[in-house]
Amino acid sequence: MSQTTNEQSTPIPPVDPWRAHDGPLTRDLVLDPGKFGLGRVPRRLQPTATTEMVCGFCSTGCSLNIHLRDGEAINLTPSPDYPVNFGMACPKGWEALSVLQSNDRAKTPLIRDRKGTLRPVDWHTALTTFCSRFQEIQSRHGNESVAFLSTGQMPTEEMALLGAIAKFGMGILHGDGNTRQCMATTVVAYKQAFGFDAPPYTYQDFEESDVIVLIGSNLCVAHPIMWQRVLRNRHRPEVIVIDPRRTETAMAATQHVALRPKSDLALLYGIAHVLIREGWIDREFIDAHTSGFDAFREHVQQFDPTSVASASGVSAEQIDQVARTIHEGERVSLWWTMGVNQSYEGVRTAQAIINLALMTGNIGRPGTGANSITGQCNAMGSRLFSNTTNLLGGYDFANPAHRDKVAGILKIDAERIPDQQSWSYNQIIEGILRDRIKGLWVVCTNTAHSWINQNTCRDILDRLDFLVVQDMYDSTETAHRADLFLPAAGWGEKDGTFINSERRVGVIKKVAKAPGKALADFSIFRLIAKYWGCGEMFAEWTTPEAVFEKLKQLSRGQPCDITGIRDYRMLDEHGGIQWPCPKSGERQDTSEFAPDSAGPSSNQRRLFEDGQFYHPDHRARFLFEMPRDMPEPPNPRYPYLLLTGRGTAAQWHTQTRTAKSSVLRKLGPQQVYVEINPQDAHKEGIRPNQEVIVESQRGRLRAKAFVTPTIQPGQVFIPMHYEVTNQLTLAHFDPYSHQPSYKNCAVRVRRAESWDDV
Repeated sequence: MSQTTNEQSTPIPPVDPWRAHDGPLTRDLVLDPGKFGLGRVPRRLQPTATTEMVCGFCSTGCSLNIHLRDGEAINLTPSPDYPVNFGMACPKGWEALSVLQSNDRAKTPLIRDRKGTLRPVDWHTALTTFCSRFQEIQSRHGNESVAFLSTGQMPTEEMALLGAIAKFGMGILHGDGNTRQCMATTVVAYKQAFGFDAPPYTYQDFEESDVIVLIGSNLCVAHPIMWQRVLRNRHRPEVIVIDPRRTETAMAATQHVALRPKSDLALLYGIAHVLIREGWIDREFIDAHTSGFDAFREHVQQFDPTSVASASGVSAEQIDQVARTIHEGERVSLWWTMGVNQSYEGVRTAQAIINLALMTGNIGRPGTGANSITGQCNAMGSRLFSNTTNLLGGYDFANPAHRDKVAGILKIDAERIPDQQSWSYNQIIEGILRDRIKGLWVVCTNTAHSWINQNTCRDILDRLDFLVVQDMYDSTETAHRADLFLPAAGWGEKDGTFINSERRVGVIKKVAKAPGKALADFSIFRLIAKYWGCGEMFAEWTTPEAVFEKLKQLSRGQPCDITGIRDYRMLDEHGGIQWPCPKSGERQDTSEFAPDSAGPSSNQRRLFEDGQFYHPDHRARFLFEMPRDMPEPPNPRYPYLLLTGRGTAAQWHTQTRTAKSSVLRKLGPQQVYVEINPQDAHKEGIRPNQEVIVESQRGRLRAKAFVTPTIQPGQVFIPMHYEVTNQLTLAHFDPYSHQPSYKNCAVRVRRAESWDDV
């Protein structure tokens, strides 16, 4: 990382993304990985067979050709014809198999003995202990005293089986997923605005837009293949990046709007103000397909560019320019990720983006849309079929008709289905603190690392009577706190489906053996049902594909209808299939999903092409409210605002998997670093690469100073991947989605005097 010691921020010249995008991040690692040691197949291990499956890291949903010898995976290459990645892969995808070979893979169940040591046991002992301990807690404190926390990284079928067994079989009321940390805001925003959690776009829209607006998204680093799709756009689009930091994506944009953190809601209202003032709206679309616009128009009258400039730090002229650019575009797409979602007012901010698309008629057409990019590989599967935020298939726990319908399809007593929504992730953690949750089952997630305000979170987890952790590694921070640990298989060691950001259902396959006694989560869940005594209820849930058949039935008539997907083989044949995909009449006519002469990119399906939304009146809703004050702004004692986010394309979340790859470790800094502006570094007497202490009211960490003008004065940035980052963050949440606001809290930075300074 280059450094500078200039006392003033050095302007960085704009980059034309259509002539200067050949840096190692966006070209070499994606298109020529061999030079970095990825993707090489030794000659003596040339494969004898190949199978295709979806990657298990991010939500892009790239397809990988897995090369096999004697039925076992030995290497991989990106699938050249898949309509997501067209032969490209990011560093994580190239190393997807290598992380399975780690020395700390969990191989046997573990139980904590009276001395506090985790010792190996057999599966019978582990499962007997699981059931007896949880049943004892429930008998003493009620069913609500046990909860589960799941994930967006398991196959859809495993999520559904877990949610069904936990809630219908074990009587657990409260269960949530780690998608609460990344996608809850979008789910609520879409449900309230559209009537269903329905991302409307397809990745082809990256290539069809003539204006692309990225809000709180460093697409180049977080989703490199999506950025490659932008670079394939032949329309030479305007790319507007709205982000406090001058990220890699912002450097390649045609316009960078460097707003103050958490002023995006006011800024978006200011853009809407200009569009309405100038008459740059699609009144015909508004009148025919939306409700609430007149009230929204009244609301944004107070957000004139001059007022918004004062609040956001963005000049009135630039606000006008962004509005004009949107107006002049024929096909405008607006995209957001965690910079919007992880906010104390994220839902209304996401809806402000949706409002811009609706008022300009930029939805339902190629190259348009209000488009949320998901985080985890199967967050969309979790959102629809995990039985946490909603009843299986997008139904409502509180609706008696929905409960009866689901019960009828699954052939269970409707009385076994809870009649109320689960507590959200933060409420479950608070429930432990209030002594209402006594037992917790954590599956395929690392709460002790990833949850906000980490020190308090770990203290809360330690108060549990019984903590079960089920994971593919027994070395995670959460596994270290477990009373019982269950070893699970990982991606590539089991079968199922993922649903990516553009609603595309894709297949994963077992191409490697899980180590030792580790089992697929699917098998663990079935064993738990048997030992619990509810196995007969799930007698038909024999395989992942058998569960997929049940999910198809549950989806019938829903916006996410997938009854037209015949089987896993059909998904393979057609490059994945986007929902909705309803069954056509009494026979399954699959011809409409087959690639035509235009190639595999024809497998693209947008929502709302007819202007019909999922509310009873079929109209989308304008939703809005006044911006809120930042819960913990900088102050004289803690003068800097901490931002967090993705550090490099080679890192993934808590690095539970990516840290196992020697190649990926070389592609990103291993030591914690903090980005600080040259002005602030000079004021604090901090030199480039110097050891510093970053401290909030909740904790402190040691980091290396990266002095750079890409961060604004008064702000600092630390990647979220490091274990210590969340020792600093403040536990505050969006009131509608309950998603944590990771990206803002007050900190101070000073030189470290010695290694004993932390």
